[in-house]
Amino acid sequence: MTGATSEKERRIAEAAARALAEAAARREAATPTARLVELGGRDGPEPTRFGDWEKGGVAVDF
Repeated sequence: MTGATSEKERRIAEAAARALAEAAARREAATPTARLVELGGRDGPEPTRFGDWEKGGVAVDF
């Protein structure tokens, strides 16, 4: 039984190594995409990221 287990573990390790190599090649080949600019959006930092929102002089924390 130990021979079958070690064979299975070896095949899994080889498959994992292939998957990691393929993922690294895809990341290397991928071109970074430019972030889209929101039309008519607010200036400054993203309000939902920093936990507050200001509209018309009224600040609301959420």
